[in-house]
Amino acid sequence: MDKYEVLSEYFGYSSFREGQLNVIDSLLSGQDTLAVMPTGAGKSICFQVPALMFRGITIVVSPLISLMKDQVNALIQNGVKAAYLNSSLNEKQISLALTRARKGAYKIIYVAPERLNTHAFSALCDEVEISMVVVDEAHCVSQWGQDFRPNYLKIKDFVNRFSKRPVVCACTATATERVRRDIIELIGLLGPTVSILSFDRKNLYFEVVKPKNKPETLKQYLALYKGRSGIIYCSSRKTTDRLYEVLSAQGLSVTKYHAGLSAQERKQNQEEFVNDDKQIIVATNAFGMGIDKSNVSFVIHYNMPGDIESYYQEAGRAGRDGCSADCILMYNAGDIRTQRFFIENPSENEELSSLDAAKLRKLRLRKLDDMIGYAECTGCLRRYILSYFGERTAEKCGNCSSCRNDDNKESLNQYAKMILSCIVRTGQNVNSELITDILKGNVTSQVSEKGFDRLSTFGLMKNVPLAKVSEIINLLIRNGYIDSDGGRLRITEKSKSVLFSGKSVDFSARKARQNLSADDESESFDRDLFDILKKLRKEIASSKRIPAFTVFTDATLKIMSSKKPTNIKEFSEIPGVGEVKKDKYAALFIREIKAYELRTGFQSNADLPRKPKWNF
Repeated sequence: MDKYEVLSEYFGYSSFREGQLNVIDSLLSGQDTLAVMPTGAGKSICFQVPALMFRGITIVVSPLISLMKDQVNALIQNGVKAAYLNSSLNEKQISLALTRARKGAYKIIYVAPERLNTHAFSALCDEVEISMVVVDEAHCVSQWGQDFRPNYLKIKDFVNRFSKRPVVCACTATATERVRRDIIELIGLLGPTVSILSFDRKNLYFEVVKPKNKPETLKQYLALYKGRSGIIYCSSRKTTDRLYEVLSAQGLSVTKYHAGLSAQERKQNQEEFVNDDKQIIVATNAFGMGIDKSNVSFVIHYNMPGDIESYYQEAGRAGRDGCSADCILMYNAGDIRTQRFFIENPSENEELSSLDAAKLRKLRLRKLDDMIGYAECTGCLRRYILSYFGERTAEKCGNCSSCRNDDNKESLNQYAKMILSCIVRTGQNVNSELITDILKGNVTSQVSEKGFDRLSTFGLMKNVPLAKVSEIINLLIRNGYIDSDGGRLRITEKSKSVLFSGKSVDFSARKARQNLSADDESESFDRDLFDILKKLRKEIASSKRIPAFTVFTDATLKIMSSKKPTNIKEFSEIPGVGEVKKDKYAALFIREIKAYELRTGFQSNADLPRKPKWNF
């Protein structure tokens, strides 16, 4: 098979994404390759397609157990013979996997870096043909990167041990020029092709907010994301635990993840999130690298991380399906103190000399300054990030809080003054719902009883959509212009300069995106059918004990819900449906689509066909 036939049969796509062909062709020609591609750009396809075309086995070095498991599960669902070797397996399971590998049972084997030089794995590599070695999350080799792993320094020796050297591919989503040089040198890439795809993720919206009351601000955001999957990052285990308790008490579908939990707790909580059993996960930076969950709609950093690389990698876990997603940074002075504490009190690293440790501390302080610069940025946030990675871009992206605020500043300033004035005139002792009723001109019992319908601010915003009035109130609260402790609204010292000194408000504002609980208007698919197919996907995944996205991604289900295939030929033309998945699932999904079309065509429940029983 050629590369297009492999792509179609195993992965269900008819064409490659931007940047993938350059990497694939380089590897197929036997050239070492460094691929720097943003999260969601399809890095895995870049080495998985060549791996299936090479004669021997491909070894993929990966830093996290969860990453290996998800990747291997997804490959097996696509009909690829794959396995992983890491500490989650006992000695008997590892021995069995090695025996199978010797018999040609696998094309791709994922391996933890510390296992590369073990006697058993070295013996395997001496007995079978290793065609390619892939270093995933390759930035981990550099102590100047954000996820330095000392065991990655042993990869170069592993590659050089072969009498017939395999082609080497290094992949990463975030790498500055300095880190890219380290990857080439420390992994030992020979005259590599360096393929750098744009770091820009156009579907991601970036926002920085400086709230006075973080828990209250977070609550307001989560109300916008009702029913959506998201990640909330915290800087410490203590904050993670506390926030998890708060959100659980609010009745939200939430779990948590940090290094202080037992291995079993981490495994269970991560699986609940990945499998959509829980909609939100509150976590430290111990969570997420390599998590292949495509339908994350928002990532909120409850605390500012220590560097741009970490922030962009973590924020980039949103919107991997290509749909619009939000990346929100909540920032205050306490975050700076926390990050400086972490830098001045690092965890012990025996691999670093005292001189290197001092250099690293100095570098991290400089990186922290760059991160603070982003948090304080008054210009385009996307431009700031891309410039950090050496990429030139336009002055305005149109999809960050700074750019939208510039576009909306005049009208929002006018509305903000109306809201602040109304709060003053009510005596600063009413909640946001009552303020909204007054501004909208709604004559409710409370409004008339208190005589608020006679205020000069009554009905001032009657022509402004209700959602926008509520949003601007929330923005004023988040940015310190309104104090909402106890639910009663009061103006602050900051807002007095707006009311009495003519100063303009200065805050970020969404433009035409007040409610993210609904899908993007640009997406055209049958949402009712989509929900039905998601339920079927969940039943299949649960029965097989695999993540739901390894059956089909949300993006594939949305196309399915739009095209509504009712025969095998139509089903096989849906992007993401390969030969194996077509054979496994076509009958189930086609039957459900037909049943849905029949139900929506009948007028009474008596005419509805019985729900078929699935045999997985």
